[in-house]
Amino acid sequence: MRSWQVAYRGLLPDAYLDGLRPDERAKRYTFGSADPTQPVTLVALVEDAIRGFATTALARGPEAADKGELAGLYVDPDWWGRGIGQALLTAARGRLAEQGFKSAVLWVLDGNLRARRFYEADGWVADGAHRVEEVWGVRVGEARFARSLP
Repeated sequence: MRSWQVAYRGLLPDAYLDGLRPDERAKRYTFGSADPTQPVTLVALVEDAIRGFATTALARGPEAADKGELAGLYVDPDWWGRGIGQALLTAARGRLAEQGFKSAVLWVLDGNLRARRFYEADGWVADGAHRVEEVWGVRVGEARFARSLP
């Protein structure tokens, strides 16, 4: 939630960001599911606290039926620049590869240049797809990125 409030300031309405509540968000994540069709969330623990997480899933949409998806990756802003995001990204790619995916996609909020640079440095490439979607109750534009998996 704090990651959204910092990273999306100026991209999403301030009133929306200021109204986010961690207890409401936490209920929406699944940890430890054995069902391969359901999203899985990996967490980064540092000093016995969650400092970030990455969620992987089957890619959504008919054109992405054979791909995995990095559905979300967020790090506590106080921990940005310490390698947690890269470690989560590497673990998420590994998880998708273990599930048998040869490629993956992710979506980046329009205007989120920090995220674009982060993913591009890891080999993700904007593939020209764009969508407008409702995310947590707010309509946003997003660009799709793709990459092959090892």
